Amino acid sequence: MSNIDKKAKKDLHARTEKDSLGMKDEIWNALENELFSEEEHARGDVRKMKKRNRVIPLILTVAAGVVIAFSLKTDTGEAFVKGIKDMFVREKEVIQSIEGQDEETKVNLNEGTNSEYVIYIDEERYKMIKGEESDVITTKDPLPEKYPDVTMEIKQVPNVKPEVLVEQYETDLKKDFPELRAIEAVTEPVTGYLLHGINGNQADSVVVHAYVISNGKEGSFIITEYYFLEAAEGHGARFHRMLETFEIVE
Repeated sequence: MSNIDKKAKKDLHARTEKDSLGMKDEIWNALENELFSEEEHARGDVRKMKKRNRVIPLILTVAAGVVIAFSLKTDTGEAFVKGIKDMFVREKEVIQSIEGQDEETKVNLNEGTNSEYVIYIDEERYKMIKGEESDVITTKDPLPEKYPDVTMEIKQVPNVKPEVLVEQYETDLKKDFPELRAIEAVTEPVTGYLLHGINGNQADSVVVHAYVISNGKEGSFIITEYYFLEAAEGHGARFHRMLETFEIVE
């Protein structure tokens, strides 16, 4: 451990013991100012963000450490603060590869129903429609009539674990997608189970691309994408990049 890290650790313990009863206002004011500033927007690549599906209530337990890190002015403290800011900024610019081309895109933080999750959305192209049972991300502007709707539905099923729910959902999807692939375990863009099927081989044939993941408790999230075959490298790729930013929140 470097001398800087030893000093930081020592300072952390000393200040936590001294100020544990009087830092609540300072902690949350500092968090709000640092994480949600409208004047500073972090830049980064969605692809470099951490694995998804993690539950992030840990922010509550490290809040005191964040405030202390603000004042330490060490490489460790600054890196810690930058990681938090990159995770929660309201708006950011990202570089994503779409149809083989790198594209700079502005994305905005959106909260799901009852703030159960957050996800970054390209609001120039898509919008989120919130519902009582699920949320749907769809194209901002209607597509030509010849094309099927493009949507990504996010729904929580509180009391069914992913390994059970995925088999039930597979049965449902096979009614419309007889050639549905076998269930696949995946770690990208989220960690869970993947169901994929195509209803035909024409440019406008409907594609279903669904994930069943843990909600961090005893239940699951079902994330179902619908697009058409011709749009696999367009809308399909953009949905993939969005899901890389999906975070479950308590």
